[in-house]
Amino acid sequence: MAGAAMIVLPSSRTWTGVAFVVGFLLFGGAVARAQQFSADLVMVRHDGEAPMPAGRLSVSDNKVRLETPELADGFFLIDGATPSAYFVRPAARIFMQARQSSRLTRVFVPVDPADPCRQWQVMARLAGIAEQGDWHCERSGEETIGGRDTIRYRAVSDSGQEFSGWIDPARKFPLRIKMEDGAIVTAENVRDEAQAAQLFEMPVGLRRFDPRALIEQIKQSDVWVDGQPDLPRTQP
Repeated sequence: MAGAAMIVLPSSRTWTGVAFVVGFLLFGGAVARAQQFSADLVMVRHDGEAPMPAGRLSVSDNKVRLETPELADGFFLIDGATPSAYFVRPAARIFMQARQSSRLTRVFVPVDPADPCRQWQVMARLAGIAEQGDWHCERSGEETIGGRDTIRYRAVSDSGQEFSGWIDPARKFPLRIKMEDGAIVTAENVRDEAQAAQLFEMPVGLRRFDPRALIEQIKQSDVWVDGQPDLPRTQP
């Protein structure tokens, strides 16, 4: 018919291009939002005291590598997606669950800027601190730390434990934590840069060390008396 409108369908190549653009918008944006950075941790134990080194961290998406001066013979590997937290001692060729060996592993983790307590709760349970109950976050303002805008949260547990966290919403990570005892730990010299994948991988050939298994072995030996290890005594 002379007056009929003609509909021209796009070629398969055009559809491929459209699909690529849509895919990039949907998934490429997620890749672009992936956070990779490193920072130094400093601690102020009391008001007026000079800051002291508290460690160094590297972050890639949900993974964190944390090194502390107290445990200089190893490092912590944290995966918020799994979740898991291990202390690794390469020289001794062993690794073990972090548990409560460092409170930094429970708070310096990737979080949801709108609900950081959800991940802090996960890490507390992973550390075996179930007696504190659930954690609840209350937004208590906004502050600038190191030139970055942060959201301050007050985190309170059912048992009355309390700490504060300053979350960088762009990095989805705390830049400062005020601990229950008043000590303040801050991430300084933050460097937004690609992190090597091997930093977050367990070294090959390490064996898993279980302190509980060692305690059970000691209980079966002659050095365990009335529920406590009978340590060797020296002569006066």
